[in-house]
Order: sequence, then structure tokens, then C-alpha cells
Amino acid sequence: MPLTRQHTERYADALVALAAATQRPAGIVNVGSTYAIRVEFELGRYLLATNEGGDLSTATDDGDGLWAVRFFDRSDDLLAAADREWLVDAFDAVVARLRSSELWRGDGTTYGEFAPTIG
Repeated sequence: MPLTRQHTERYADALVALAAATQRPAGIVNVGSTYAIRVEFELGRYLLATNEGGDLSTATDDGDGLWAVRFFDRSDDLLAAADREWLVDAFDAVVARLRSSELWRGDGTTYGEFAPTIG
């Protein structure tokens, strides 16, 4: 985990944005040989956010590229994924996919409460 501190500093704004959007702590984790932003949810479910290519280390300094957000269940099965230019847009797209699936429960017990959407 030698790059965890560097990624935490480099992606401080992304960590704050994702924590605000999910209303949960967000942190940098080592996933095998790659790094990702991780947010924990109820029932052992979790979200991973990376740059395109599946690793925070693959980002370029010019800001080009996509964010990939993936939502997993406790057995590491992928439930939903989205790629967008902006991290919060990718998160919103994943939530929209989950909301439109049979995996979503309207009572808030499946994934907890997200920040309210305006619109």
C-alpha cells in the first residue's frame, strides 16, 4: 500500500465529493495491484471508483479520461457500473441503474439513504 497516501492527497477533492454524494466516508484502498476509492454500504455492499483502466494510478495530469464507478455485493458480484467524465456523474448513473433494477428497495434499507437529488 505504498501509494495510498499519495492517492489520498491527489484525489482529496474526489474523496470529499463522493463522501458528500453518498453521505458515507470514502477512502483509498489497495485492490490487488491497483488502487481505488471505496465506499461501504449496508449488507456488505460497496462501491469502487477508479480512473478508466481500473486504477487510480492510470490518471493523466491533464485531466482527460473517464471515471469508472462500480457497485458490488458482499460476494464481490458486480451489481451496476458506469463510466463518465465526472466522478459524481458516474455515481449518479450507477444509482440510476440500481434504482431501475429489481435490486433497489424504495424503503431505503437496501443501500441506505443517499443525498437528496434536486430536480
